[in-house]
Amino acid sequence: MLKLQLTDFSIEHFLEHYWQQKPLVIRQGLPDWRDPISADELAGLACEEQIESRLVYKQGDAWQAEGGPFEEYERLGERDWSLLVQAVNHWSPEVAELVGAFSFLPKWRMDDVMVSYATPGGGVGPHIDLYDVFICQGSGRRRWRVGARGNHRQFAAHAALLHTDPFEAIIDVELLPGDILYIPPGFPHDGVTLEESMSFSVGFRTKSARDMLSGLADHLIDKELGNALIEDPQRPRHHQQGRVDASDFARIRAHLQALLDDKALIADFAGAYLSKTKCQLDLQELEEPFGAPELLEELARQDLLRIGGLRCFYLDETVDEGICYVNGERHDFGAGARGAVLALCDEERLSHATLAAWLEQPAFVAELTQWVNGGFWYFQD
Repeated sequence: MLKLQLTDFSIEHFLEHYWQQKPLVIRQGLPDWRDPISADELAGLACEEQIESRLVYKQGDAWQAEGGPFEEYERLGERDWSLLVQAVNHWSPEVAELVGAFSFLPKWRMDDVMVSYATPGGGVGPHIDLYDVFICQGSGRRRWRVGARGNHRQFAAHAALLHTDPFEAIIDVELLPGDILYIPPGFPHDGVTLEESMSFSVGFRTKSARDMLSGLADHLIDKELGNALIEDPQRPRHHQQGRVDASDFARIRAHLQALLDDKALIADFAGAYLSKTKCQLDLQELEEPFGAPELLEELARQDLLRIGGLRCFYLDETVDEGICYVNGERHDFGAGARGAVLALCDEERLSHATLAAWLEQPAFVAELTQWVNGGFWYFQD
């Protein structure tokens, strides 16, 4: 697994003084860098309908952006364009390994690894992101300018490009292979490629209250929960029909708050909601599926690997009950399976020795078999 190298301070220092507070250049944070995917391989992914990709370039002074898939690039020339492909960690095991360098952050905060290839002069223009990003410089060189957080005007440079006005740089740096630029949300930044190069952006994103409440409403509907009505027996006589008085307003708030105070309900929602993937997974269902006995035989020979981008979580609130969430689905293996849940969610690789204590549990083995047959975990050979 790749490890982030910090020579001047510790991970704890970074989290206390930089995370979500100010940008930072980490020189040779990933030493001895080698691109985990080539430009040609990236272009191959951009040919696929199910993979989100974009081309960004300029025609004269006008910014242009196109959505993939793409078959050719010759029309763009040799300068001033970029190809960006989202969630490459879902499709390339080598790129997925890059996520491990940032394992000091919880996986539920992880968004994806966006990979870009750019020709000299290429970039996407000055902009502001609403998420944390570690921009890992691959082959080639790229100049980055980062401004201070503030009230920056944003405007549509193109229907698919939100830019910000020119800003004064607090960081102006040239990144070399293995260097990392960390940018918290809200800081304007602009990268321009100095020579043909690759960049690997590891993004971490939270959810807004609006999105979570919308997701909670969907969860309640799907599970047929939250159907109880407000009750107010022996209420006093009302004299102003158009008024929602303080007592009724308190009832409304309490009715909603009761849902939020239901820890089991919110834990169930959070696990399912956070484990859903934003982008499609590279699921390869087996043409000749395993039966449970065959799976155990193969697991004794080699480890199982988790596919890139698969989200598997447990919550402190319910992990002792053996509950976990895989790709948006709840799984309950019982109190005796706590260790199995920890292994499933914390480890990228599952060995027979790691799971041995739970391989006598038919329900767990049956679910593991289905996951392998569905492509969520796989044997490398």
